[in-house]
Order: sequence, then structure tokens, then C-alpha cells
Amino acid sequence: MNRKTLVLPAVVGLLAPVLAACGGSDSGSNSGDAIVVGTTDRFTVSKDAPAPFDPAYAYDVGTWNVLRQTVQTLMVQPRGDGEPQPEAAEKCGFTDSGNERYSCTLRKDLKFASGDSITAKDVKFSIDRARAIKADSEVYALLSTIDTVETRGDREVIFHLNSADATFPFKLSTPVAGIVNPKDYDKRKLRDGFSVDGSGPYTLETEVKDDAVVKAVFTKNSHYQGQLKVNNSKVELRSFEDAAAMGTALEKGDIDLMTRSMTPDQISKLDAASGGNIDLNEMPGLEIRYLAFNTDASSVKSQAVRQAMAQIIDRGELVSEVYNSQAQPLYSLVPASITGHSNAFFNKYGEPSVSRAKALLTKAGITTPVKITLHYATDHYGAVTAREFDVLKDQLNKSRLFDVRTQGTSWDKFVPAERAGRYDVWGMGWFPDFPDADNYLAPFLDKNNFLKSPYANGDIINNLIPASRREPDRITASKSLTEIQNIVANDVPLIPLWQGNQYIAARDDITGSEWALNSSSTLQLWELGRGVSE
Repeated sequence: MNRKTLVLPAVVGLLAPVLAACGGSDSGSNSGDAIVVGTTDRFTVSKDAPAPFDPAYAYDVGTWNVLRQTVQTLMVQPRGDGEPQPEAAEKCGFTDSGNERYSCTLRKDLKFASGDSITAKDVKFSIDRARAIKADSEVYALLSTIDTVETRGDREVIFHLNSADATFPFKLSTPVAGIVNPKDYDKRKLRDGFSVDGSGPYTLETEVKDDAVVKAVFTKNSHYQGQLKVNNSKVELRSFEDAAAMGTALEKGDIDLMTRSMTPDQISKLDAASGGNIDLNEMPGLEIRYLAFNTDASSVKSQAVRQAMAQIIDRGELVSEVYNSQAQPLYSLVPASITGHSNAFFNKYGEPSVSRAKALLTKAGITTPVKITLHYATDHYGAVTAREFDVLKDQLNKSRLFDVRTQGTSWDKFVPAERAGRYDVWGMGWFPDFPDADNYLAPFLDKNNFLKSPYANGDIINNLIPASRREPDRITASKSLTEIQNIVANDVPLIPLWQGNQYIAARDDITGSEWALNSSSTLQLWELGRGVSE
């Protein structure tokens, strides 16, 4: 099997993408000039989530991947990772020594896809709107360090921050900071349905059935001005019920490329294949999985119960049995490749030990076995999620200290139940908003955390997170970041499980697939092209 390595900037210690070539005959979908991409992500509207594509509401990797194609931000994370660069802006930067005043100048003659001109007032409207609506997804918390937004003329926007925030340029690259047209978006309420209007590299049309998107068509925006080079005129994103159906479509040539979520077996078979017309791209990933706790729930309110679970869970066995070489055990919320990472849970608990877990429960006076239900989403994180939770259940039950059952729920019902506090323990994944340790800690532990967790640690919220954000040098910030991770390992509001690689499989006439995902799992459809097969 041929492999080639692409060199990336060494910003967060990431490995480069690896291209595993598995073929050599012509191929392609039957959808005309459009490049067709398959995904198992599902986009639905419901009473609980009526506005999945509104930048002021959306906060999961699937919906963000739609918005990143269509809604432009002042900054953007560059190809190959690194510090964010101006996108809708011509230039941006801190204008004071304390990282509390950030100014951006818009590109000249910037337009929405409709042809309407974009001014600084539109940027202010968009940011202020997200902060004012305060959607229950808690995505607005990414903008929590903004005090006021000021405009000067048609092109200058000044952000006055309420505290120093060295990560602020990254936050301006996220969809919640996307620029929307006041003609299309009400400043007081969310925009229901699947319509999206912006100034990004593509416009969007959707095909909907039973309140779910079955096809999203991205067409090159003729008014787009930014730093991204768009290598195609049209891309279709098709949603599949499962990875098997998506894989079959790729093999038949009905789609040109498939992305999340493939199964470990699919990945292993593609990796081992020789000949054929499908290439497998393995890329460094910053996705993590974890267990979250409602620390007010009676079953896990005791810190000793949560610590005992952390003491029993065998991450190595979990990864080996479910994900093979496609994931690695994780002992902190912060992945190993991110500056500021600490193996806090391993330092605290060491190797799995039933005897030490029993001692923790005995000392706390906890009657065993402790009855717990582990909840997970059946259709969001991949087909083997059920297997993952069976392994966790077996590990805990074999200790005889716990009596665990599992329960799977579809994503559209899982999220509202989790946000309403109806789960004591549940599994989640995290795809970072940007590649910095702050984004693996603050969303879970700061005020207005997106899990709506009752857990709150005053030292983390009032001292350690602000201290880490004051440091432009993220190595210098590591002291505060490490302290946060140590507190989490002791208090156990969450248990990190693993971090994974990411994969794209593409037919061999598709170019740019090795760049179609960045380390934050951002889908970069503009990188794709149709070339000559090898």
C-alpha cells in the first residue's frame, strides 16, 4: 500500500494526514458535476430543536459543518491548522497589551450571497444577536468574554472584552460568530427550519423528507470573498441511515466520498485492501469521548461513586475491543497532542483496580451494588457506540460494585433529555470548536456550560480559566490548565475515555480528500476536486 505524508505546521503537536492509496481505476458518482459526499449525520427539526442551522443555536459537529460552508466568519482556521487567519476580515488583532480589545477591518466590497453589502453593523448585529438570544444549546457561551461590540464606519469592528482572552481569535472563527443578514434573521428569535443565508464559499439548498434533510446541495457562491480557494462548483451532502448503507453507496459509485461515521471494521478493511478504486485517508483527530454526570442525581451524587467508576474503567480494554488502532486511551479531557495536556486521571487512579474502588465506596459508606443506567445516542457517534457501552457495562458489573444497564436513544430525543437533566450518566463526544486546551475545559466547566451540568468549581470558574486565557503563550498557560485537569480527576464531573483518529474514504478520481477534514473535524468541502484517477 502506498503512503505519502503531508507536512503540517507544528502548532499543537499534530501528526500529518496519511494517504493510504487502495486503488487505480476510474470512478465517480452519477450526479453530474457535483461531488457527492456521504455522511451518517442526521439533520432534523423538532419541537425541541426547530432551528438546527441557525448560527445562534447550532452546536454539534454536523450542523457546524453545514454552517462552515455557508456562513462566513471574521477569522478562519487555516489549512493544516495553526493560528486563525482573517477570512471576512482583511486584518484583525489585539490593540492593547492586556488582550482585552480586539479590532477587525472587513474586506472591501464584501457581500452576502444575495448581493447585499456587508458592513460592520452586520457583524455587530450577528454577534449581539447570538449573545442576546442565549439559545439552550449554550453555544453563546463561546462569546462570553465579549463586553460590548463597537463599530467605526462601514468596515471596522471593535470587540471590548470583559477579561483577557488570548483564545478570542479562535472563537471568531466558529459559526456562532458567523455573519448573517438582518433581512433574513430576526434579532430576537431563532430562524426555524433549514434555510441558511450568509457570505461563505457556498449557498445551500436542502431536500427534506419527514422533517429531516436527506440531501444538502452546496453551490459555489459567486459573491464570495475570502482566503479560501474553492476547487469545485457544487457538492452534495447525502445523509445515510447507517455506515453500511453509506459504504455500499461508495462502492457502487453513487457517492464519491464518505466521512463520519465509518465503522472500525470498514476502516480496517479499506486499510488492508490492495487494488480497487477507493483511497482511505487517515488524519490526526482531536475528537474525544467521555462520560458525563448529573452530579445532583442521587445515584451519582456521591463523589466516591464517580471516583470508583473512574477507578474501574479500563480504557485500554475498551479501545482494543471496540476501536482497535483507530483510537487511544485518554486520561484527561484535553487530548495528548494539545499543549497543556496532563494525564490527570492516570496520575490519580493508576491502573484499573476493583479493590481500590471498593475501598473508596466503603469509606464513603456507599451500599453496593450501585444501580446506574448509562445512556448513549444510537445514531450520532457511529454504529459501534452500543458495543462501546456494553464493554463499559461489563467492566463495571464484573466488579460487583455496580449494577449497570445501558439505554440507547436517537440523537433527536437524546439531546433534549440530556439538557433537561433526565439522565444521571450519559456518554458524549466532543469535537473541538478550535484546537486549544481551553476548548476542552471551559465548555464543560465554566458558567453556562453546554452540558447544563450542576457541577461548579469556584476556583476553576473564577481563577484558573481566566488565568489561562491571560496567557498568549499557551505553554505558559499550562500551569493553570494542569490544575484544572487535576481538579476534574479528583471531583469527577466527567470521565474521559478515548481520543480518536479520523478518516475519509474517497474514490480515486477525487482530489483534495486528504485536506477535507482538519483536526477539529471541520469538513472543508472547498478542498475537493475531480481529477484524473491514478
